[in-house]
Amino acid sequence: MKSNNFTPTLAQYIVEKTMKIIEHNVNVMNGEGKIIGSGDLDRIGQLHEGAMLAISQKRVVTIDSPTAKKLKGVKPGVNFPLKLNDEIVGVIGITGEPTKITQFAQLVCMSAEMMMEQAQLLNQLSQDNRLKEEFILSVIQSENTVVDVTEWSRKLNIDLSLPYVVVIIEVDSGQLGIQTAMSELQYIQNEIINITKNNLVAIKSLTEIVMLMPALNKFNRWDLARHKQKLEQLVSHIKSSSKFLVRISLGNYFHQNKDRIVRSYQTAKTALLVGKQRMPQCRNFYYQELILPVLLDSLNQDWQAEELLSPLKKLQLEDSNGVLQKTLSTWFCHNLQYNKTAEALFIHRNTLEYRLNKIAALTGFNLAKFDDRVLLYIALQLNK
Repeated sequence: MKSNNFTPTLAQYIVEKTMKIIEHNVNVMNGEGKIIGSGDLDRIGQLHEGAMLAISQKRVVTIDSPTAKKLKGVKPGVNFPLKLNDEIVGVIGITGEPTKITQFAQLVCMSAEMMMEQAQLLNQLSQDNRLKEEFILSVIQSENTVVDVTEWSRKLNIDLSLPYVVVIIEVDSGQLGIQTAMSELQYIQNEIINITKNNLVAIKSLTEIVMLMPALNKFNRWDLARHKQKLEQLVSHIKSSSKFLVRISLGNYFHQNKDRIVRSYQTAKTALLVGKQRMPQCRNFYYQELILPVLLDSLNQDWQAEELLSPLKKLQLEDSNGVLQKTLSTWFCHNLQYNKTAEALFIHRNTLEYRLNKIAALTGFNLAKFDDRVLLYIALQLNK
């Protein structure tokens, strides 16, 4: 912490804390000798000649009543240089007769330096956290080079050789203002860090927190069930301690790709979007349970999707009550097994065969052919 980081806020905090202990006025001066904190608020902004002397001569300066009368803006007292990392960053002055207050002043000076050290540590931690956040947000983007990321991770003591999987935590701030929403997000972020320990967490926007989780368990295996258990516990904890409703999406684990974190984020993001469309009441989404619709999602805006949906649209034109579409979906859900499909629909097997033949006629597909079945199944997935 250099002198320009020794803020008036910190100086006034030191004044208020120390004046609760002693019955004398306390002044705190910056590295130029200007009063930036004082029990006498009228003196803030004034130059203190005693402090300037203490800084220039790097020593304790005591000023008795006769001396004080000769100096500008100075009252009797003791002025101790404040040091941090062996550098004088300011001066603390105690008003009163030096013979009576010197011992108090020594204790006050020690307390002030301890407060500055604590503030420096907190500031450093805050800076480290911000850098880690920037790092996390950087590695989920595709434009970074391996060299840049590797060098950055080394400086932050983050081991990128460890396999990570990305989790997105989407928050619904509702009608909260920006300041309140940001405060709540930071609270959630701190809670996640405290609970999960080894995870890297960053706020990406007012609605999204990104988390990098160690992908493998203690046996060096990918365990989806264990990840689901952890995330469900996390959602439950956030729900009980925050004003926000949250959704969580777990991406895929890519163990050999150089862009594995980028891809994991992309799969988590798409799983969240697809999951909300298909299951709006659900709060937890997992790529591994939505693989096909996630992989097909990129086709939605392209001409390929129109081609794939074309047979299904023909069916819909002749199926106003949706019976044939429900039959087709149920047939696929039961792995093309006729008896189980008929039981699920509460119809006779012959009725099922009649409906499937009608579907084939309307779509132009031969349901006995594997490729035609696949094309119809994909069309149903794109149509959801």
